[in-house]
Amino acid sequence: MLRMSKLTDYGTVVLAELANGRTGFVSAAEVAQATGLGLPTVSKLLKILAKAGLVTSTRGSHGGYRLSRDATEISAADLIDAFEGPVSITECSGSDSHCGLEPVCSVGSAWQRINVAIRCALDEISLADLVRANSPMPQFRFAGMPVNVERKS
Repeated sequence: MLRMSKLTDYGTVVLAELANGRTGFVSAAEVAQATGLGLPTVSKLLKILAKAGLVTSTRGSHGGYRLSRDATEISAADLIDAFEGPVSITECSGSDSHCGLEPVCSVGSAWQRINVAIRCALDEISLADLVRANSPMPQFRFAGMPVNVERKS
């Protein structure tokens, strides 16, 4: 099963809070209060996000954190890369592949194409899309064909 870690999930919550119509810097304590996450967790998440270049920070009485760029310019792929590293669903689809079967594998290129499609889909979803309440389900293209994603009731 492909699944994000809780840290990545919480990182999304923190970024969403920073994208929630705020223009100035917000303290880690304010983010923790607004999200219901513990301050140590929020502080850890904000450090990871700052290291990845998704948030900027400043010290001082008016300091804190804010998005480093507009929420429309931060993709779901950027977020996942910050916490999980680049999307790589199989050993051979990563840039640092060490699979001994690669020279004789007949399915590796198919998995690599799937990995690229997943990456493209994640690149198409922005942080603004993630935080938009009741937003319509996005339309994707896979192998040139439109794919409709519908919510299950």
